[in-house]
Amino acid sequence: MQPDDLLSLKDDMIAFIEGHGMRRLPGYVGEDVPSIMWEDDANPDSWKDFVETAKAAGAPFVTMSDVTLEKEDLELLLEELQDLDYPNEESADIEEAQSLINYVGKLGYIQLGFIHQGVAFLHESSTPWYERYQQLLESVDDFSDIVFEQNEGDDEQS
Repeated sequence: MQPDDLLSLKDDMIAFIEGHGMRRLPGYVGEDVPSIMWEDDANPDSWKDFVETAKAAGAPFVTMSDVTLEKEDLELLLEELQDLDYPNEESADIEEAQSLINYVGKLGYIQLGFIHQGVAFLHESSTPWYERYQQLLESVDDFSDIVFEQNEGDDEQS
């Protein structure tokens, strides 16, 4: 069973990384960087293998980024979902987003990374609620892109 707060996992990661004599660089590796995602979902401690691989590759540091759900971020998501679903304010997405209030202040995502020969190697840990939060954000972004593209087409026809 996965925890709904990754704070203790983050503490374990910090201790493990430092125990291997490596440093942590606070930073997020974005999608615009060539990267390879570590895949070993069956092993909950795969992040340890990842850190050991970074050390074996000669990486002097591991990047570390994490996300805690903030109340303001959740309020913004709810506002955007309500704008999309107006006048139907009882949609399933809105109800799901409202249920995320239980996770405000909790750590839902951790990314570890290291660079080797110009490629970022990444390991991600996340909670189920954080994954759903991301899906809701993406659905809002996708819908906004569609509306924006339609509006551009309307402007060209004028």
